[in-house]
Amino acid sequence: MGEIALRVAWELRVSWRSGWPNLMGGGDEVGVLKRLLGRRRAGTTRTATSADLDHLTKWAATRRGVEAFVEPRTAVTETTVVLVAHDGEWTRRRVDGASGARRVGEQLGIPIYDVALVGYPQRMRDYTAQQRKREQDT
Repeated sequence: MGEIALRVAWELRVSWRSGWPNLMGGGDEVGVLKRLLGRRRAGTTRTATSADLDHLTKWAATRRGVEAFVEPRTAVTETTVVLVAHDGEWTRRRVDGASGARRVGEQLGIPIYDVALVGYPQRMRDYTAQQRKREQDT
């Protein structure tokens, strides 16, 4: 048997409950598919990491005219910050709440805006439209 088949067989044996394997989890036991696929529980979101801050710092350092736009937390993502360069190029990463986004702006020495209040800059939408057109042409 292959390695994956052996793992599945073992997991089924381990998770056997009341005559049926616990494929998706529930109760006190983690399900076979959750263990094999390494999925998080529904409703959990990934929080900001130091890699997110490193990316934002390096990205801002290599672009001109960078501004930060804070996006509020949603049901599927934590608070994020979008950095937009002078030409409309942009990047998005998670941050530790609105205060974390403000700290990022202060550390980078760039202006920071609330997307809910001011919206996204037109240059960002123009840049995205140009990128999509380029992808369609190739």
